[in-house]
Amino acid sequence: MNKLLIATAAVAFATVSTAGAADLPVKAPPMVAAAPVASWTGCYIGAGVGYGLWNQDESETAFGLTTGTYTNGGRGWLGRGSVGCDYQFNSNFVVGAFGDYDWMSLKSNGATSADFTPAGGGGPPVAANEKETGAWYAGLRLGYLPYPNLLTFVSGGWTETRFDQRDFFNLITGTPVGVSAPRTDFNGWFIGGGYEYRLPWWQNVTWKTEYRFSQYQNQDEAVFVTATGLPNGTILHDEKFVQTVTTSLVWRFNFGGPVVARY
Repeated sequence: MNKLLIATAAVAFATVSTAGAADLPVKAPPMVAAAPVASWTGCYIGAGVGYGLWNQDESETAFGLTTGTYTNGGRGWLGRGSVGCDYQFNSNFVVGAFGDYDWMSLKSNGATSADFTPAGGGGPPVAANEKETGAWYAGLRLGYLPYPNLLTFVSGGWTETRFDQRDFFNLITGTPVGVSAPRTDFNGWFIGGGYEYRLPWWQNVTWKTEYRFSQYQNQDEAVFVTATGLPNGTILHDEKFVQTVTTSLVWRFNFGGPVVARY
């Protein structure tokens, strides 16, 4: 009987102790802060390489008469240098301004011109190798962040490009015909788009890939006699279009500080 009373008392004491412990306050688990993500606010410099294509609609006028209309173009490699600044807002949007310069070697291969000779009359067909050698761009871009480390964007703005002097030759014999078209700068506009990805192992460096289309204003080039520099009576009327695809590494100066990632 005594053993039974002792066992009963022990069970009752254990039950009361457990119930009392359940009423004691429990320390709350520590709060885990959201992981900070580097902001896209700040300025940057970048450098990259790419490939480009240009084509043109061209017509010839000799002594006031249109002697031919045709389309030709060229292609080749380019290098790009970039500077710019961005501002991140509403956590997922980025707006920025930038300037780029392309060192280019986009060459045609004997693009055929219409029939004209140094005297401006009929004759054998002539051709000239034409090369785009450089272009600068000034523009704005608007971006969206589907993920904290990935920026997608569209861009647009003003551009100017340079085409070197063209020296014409007889398309049949390959010999010079003694006339040239001058080095000419063309102004126009561009639109583009692409993405920029922040490299996980180096947060200040991003990898940017962009497509860009540029259209340049119509412009006249007065053909001249190569030996004397005097006009020969022929005018080339050109409208040029350029497409480029580039990939670049960008160093970002994130002076805007970190923003807190929202998930």
